[in-house]
Amino acid sequence: MPKMKTHKGAQKRFKKTGSGKFKRSHAFTSHLFANKTTKQKRKLRKSAMVSKADEGRLRKQMPNK
Repeated sequence: MPKMKTHKGAQKRFKKTGSGKFKRSHAFTSHLFANKTTKQKRKLRKSAMVSKADEGRLRKQMPNK
């Protein structure tokens, strides 16, 4: 059986924390800032955690991380 390969797209978008959860960045942060409020832009800067429902899928995509 060959080795399981890491999904490179997922590797670039998610980081694993020390407790084994996955950290992600927010969407809607690349452009069109003129019509977003300052509060919204400030909250988009911070990272977020991946939901429990999606964690299993990520574990399969990144078995070696």
